[in-house]
Amino acid sequence: MKNYNSSMKLLPTTFILVGIPGLEAEHIWISIPFCLMYIIIFLGNGTILHVIRTDTALHQPMYLFLALLALAELGVSACTLPTVLGIFLFGSTEIGFDACLLQMFTIHSFSITESAVLLAMSVDRFVAIYSPLHYTTILTLPRIIGTGVIIGLKSVMLMAPLPLLLRRLPFCGHNALSHSYCLHPNLIHLPCGDISINNIYGLFIVISTFGLDSLLIVVSYGLILHTVLGIATGEGRRKALNTCGSHVCAVLAYYVPMIGLSMVHRFGHHVSPLLQAMMANAYLFFPPVVNPIVYSVKTKEIRRGIFRMLFGKRVRT
Repeated sequence: MKNYNSSMKLLPTTFILVGIPGLEAEHIWISIPFCLMYIIIFLGNGTILHVIRTDTALHQPMYLFLALLALAELGVSACTLPTVLGIFLFGSTEIGFDACLLQMFTIHSFSITESAVLLAMSVDRFVAIYSPLHYTTILTLPRIIGTGVIIGLKSVMLMAPLPLLLRRLPFCGHNALSHSYCLHPNLIHLPCGDISINNIYGLFIVISTFGLDSLLIVVSYGLILHTVLGIATGEGRRKALNTCGSHVCAVLAYYVPMIGLSMVHRFGHHVSPLLQAMMANAYLFFPPVVNPIVYSVKTKEIRRGIFRMLFGKRVRT
C-alpha cells in the first residue's frame, strides 16, 4: 500500500501541451489553417454521411463501409479539437492527467477503427471484382453491421489496458508533451519507472492492428490484381481498377503519415521538435481532410448524391 501511495504521488495532475515548437508567438495565425482543416473535416465527412444516409441508391456495402470510415475520421478529429484550438486560439496548454489519458484512449481507438475499416473496404473491393454476381448476397447488411460492431469492440478492448498501465507508473514530475494532444508514443517516454510492459503491449497493438491490417490489405490487392488480369477485355480491366482508385488513395493517406510518425517516434531521437509536430499533425489531419475530397471527386455516385443534395433534381451528373 505504501508503494502504491508513493507512486500515486508521482502522477502529474496536469500535462503541458505544445502547439508548433518555436512558433509560439505565431499561434494565433497558425490557428487559421487548423480551423479551416476542422471545417473541411466536419463539413466533408458530414456531407458524405448525410448523402449516404439519405440516398437509398447508396445503401450498398461499399458506401456503408465508407460511412464507417467517415465516422472514424470524425471521431479522431473531434477528440483533438478541444486541445488543438485551445492552444492556438486561447493559449491553453494544460490538460488534466485523466483527461489526457481519455484523449489518448479515444484517439488511438478511432485510429484502430479507421485501419480496420480500410481493411474491410479492401475485402469489399475484392468480393465486388472476384464475384460481382454474388456481391450483395455475400456482403449483406447484417454482416456489415456485425463487422462494424466487431471493429468497434476490438478497438476499445485493445486500447483499454493502456491507460491503466500508464497510471501504475511514476512520472517523477515529467509532464511536458511534444504535441497538441495526447498520444501513447509520446506519453510513454515520460515515466521514470520500468516501461517494458507498456512497450511490449504497445508493440502488440501495433502489430496486431496496423501491421496485420496493412499486410492483409496488400494481400487483398494482390488477389484483386490477379483477378483483374484474368478479365478478358481491356475495358473490363480498367473499370475494375477504377472501382479501387479512391480506396487506394485512402490507404496511402492513412498509412504513409502513420509510418512516418512511427519512425520519428522510435528512431528519430535527434529529430527537431518542429518536424515531430508536423508529422503528428499530418498523421491525424491528412486522412480526414483528403478522403472526403477524393471520394467526392473520384466516386460518381457520391458526386451525384452531393449535387442532388445541393441542387435537387435540377442537376444531372
